[in-house]
Amino acid sequence: MTQPSSSPLPAGISPSGPTIWIMAGEASGDVLGSRLMIALRQLRPDLHFAGIGGERMQAQGLQSLFPLRDLAVMGLLEVLPRIRHLSRRLDQAVADITARRPALVITIDSPGFTLRLLRRIAPLSIPRLHYVAPQVWAWREHRVREFPGLWERMLCLLPFEPEFFARHGIEARFVGHPVVQSGADEGSAAAFRARYSIAPDAPILVLMPGSRRSEAPRLLPVFGRMLALVQRNRPDIVAVVPVSPVIADIVRAGVARWPVRPLIVTDMHDKHDAFAAASAALTKSGTSTLELAMANVPMAVTYRVNPLTAAIARRLIRVPYVAMVNLLAGHRLVPELLQERCTPELLAATVERLLADPASRDLQRAGFAHIRAALHGPGENPAHAAAREIIDLLEAGQAIVPARPGPA
Repeated sequence: MTQPSSSPLPAGISPSGPTIWIMAGEASGDVLGSRLMIALRQLRPDLHFAGIGGERMQAQGLQSLFPLRDLAVMGLLEVLPRIRHLSRRLDQAVADITARRPALVITIDSPGFTLRLLRRIAPLSIPRLHYVAPQVWAWREHRVREFPGLWERMLCLLPFEPEFFARHGIEARFVGHPVVQSGADEGSAAAFRARYSIAPDAPILVLMPGSRRSEAPRLLPVFGRMLALVQRNRPDIVAVVPVSPVIADIVRAGVARWPVRPLIVTDMHDKHDAFAAASAALTKSGTSTLELAMANVPMAVTYRVNPLTAAIARRLIRVPYVAMVNLLAGHRLVPELLQERCTPELLAATVERLLADPASRDLQRAGFAHIRAALHGPGENPAHAAAREIIDLLEAGQAIVPARPGPA
């Protein structure tokens, strides 16, 4: 079989060393992957990368096997119509790894796809590392029995995860959460207001509908009606919607008929400046809650999926909270308005309370300080901690543990 062609590289980089095959399945993984590629090249400038990623990983020289947006789907029922397409993409990824025979395979998050990939490539005896532990501590804990043999090393982002996996006889290494090096806490409120000619006293509300193409369409209509209600009491309110470039087209279409037209920002620095200027935020659950906590933005968390998906999830979820900030705090630090409580009226009332009540905002910010401290890893930034683990695995050439794959 002909070896696939090399990827284009950033200026000044011409690696001649081993190939690492790396994949991300959604926008947040693309951010992790790009930082990881930078950190790995600082330790081993001779590395070459192949795999699947988005714009940020491609900027680091990755020629993606297919568009990242093909994998960015979430929800039990939302996945079903795309099963055949996802299966073809899985076959394509396996074929590419088989042809390239890389020195190491790294999969980032997206367990619905990546764990199947790791299982499929087990017979190739290529060392495998999974970055971002599957959140089986939240639901479907029984799936942890399927993990032995899927990887040679797993890196996790949350401080409580090594203890959880150890109870199941699986080693997991905490490297810190990448949100601490995201720059979310380094924005400039003055720069944002000046850039968009926003009055110094105008309240700014950040709205984060999600990074997946299957998420945003469910939340955007509710956000639009919520904003119309808030505007009645606060005619000067400015809404900002930070989104990944991957779904910018969906978001622009989704807000086109809003009565209050929001600012849509796709640049990371613009997003962080918006955080610095924000009075409050309304966000879907997930990593975005940690970004806002890093930036000290008071928030409420909301989410809406297919009703049947929600009913199934409620039977499976084993944690008391959905918001990551609440799980890390150990109590309901921020409001959660999920599914049937994700209504324009309830969201508007919650946003109004956040905007009007300094004590509520201060209480959240005090909790965010403890969360930020817990997310730091072993003495260096998370990408470098992860890169050192990867280089250690790459250079050790350790014996491959015979795979004991569970059901796909």
